[in-house]
Amino acid sequence: MKPKQTPNAVVMVRPHHFVSNPQTMQDNAYQVIADSQHVSLRAYQEVTNVAQTLSDAGVTVHLFEDKTKLTPDSVFPNNWFSTHADGQLLIYPMYAPNRRMERRLDVIELFHKQYQVESVTDLSRLAESELFLEGTGSMVMDHPHKVVYAVESKRTCAKLVAQVCKQIGYESEVFNAYDAQGVAVYHTNVLMCVASEFVMICLDMVPKEQRAVLEQRFAQQNKVVIALTLEQIAQFCGNALELQGRDGRLLALSQTAFAALTQEQKAMIERSAKLLPMAIPTLESAGGSIRCMLGGVHLQKR
Repeated sequence: MKPKQTPNAVVMVRPHHFVSNPQTMQDNAYQVIADSQHVSLRAYQEVTNVAQTLSDAGVTVHLFEDKTKLTPDSVFPNNWFSTHADGQLLIYPMYAPNRRMERRLDVIELFHKQYQVESVTDLSRLAESELFLEGTGSMVMDHPHKVVYAVESKRTCAKLVAQVCKQIGYESEVFNAYDAQGVAVYHTNVLMCVASEFVMICLDMVPKEQRAVLEQRFAQQNKVVIALTLEQIAQFCGNALELQGRDGRLLALSQTAFAALTQEQKAMIERSAKLLPMAIPTLESAGGSIRCMLGGVHLQKR
């Protein structure tokens, strides 16, 4: 069975004590220190609104609560696990020590209870050896074509990308990407989103020799390339996720990203998926956006 690109279910985590994570500030150029007043309440409400919007559109939302103060980035669960149509569940080694506590047994139990889980591979202990790979933040996956795109960084070890690809039966396309200041991009899903019929990517951030390889692969897969600018990446335009809703495909993205897209880009996307913008300004202060908030469930239902 050919795996689908678009999950119709997601895992979300609603934080009760949200703050911008000081342990990830160093290499996340998109992260700012949010004003502490009322931040927790606003973040809680933003997650609630996103979950409701997705649910109203026909996406199954598995919403978990984080009532602790130990895991400030728990709202971004896509980094600690990935699920696959053949029943594989993978758990990943995280770079920041406080992010290693985000793994939740209740999420894993839900997968076992409601979905067909054939195997669980726990790579999380590799963090003790300074080897890191942060789930679908580090790896943007084209499931039907079985390709993993990954920008090498201190949070994304090329050796681990190859190991995961061998296990799940995918090819890897590892490359480099830098922001306007020449700083390496920390997560691949900052600069690219792969959907069923198109890819949104800022190729200006990629060295020229690697750019051609990516363009060739997109052409082979008949993907429409929607070229994003550096300015649009700073507005989280690359951090989107295609989902399967009740009435067809949706592109979940933030209101910030939606406002930064041109009318032409919006029209290109809407030929394939309905745009579904959601406002999350408080959460974006932590350096992540809509895609980071959604742990896609690719497992088969029981």
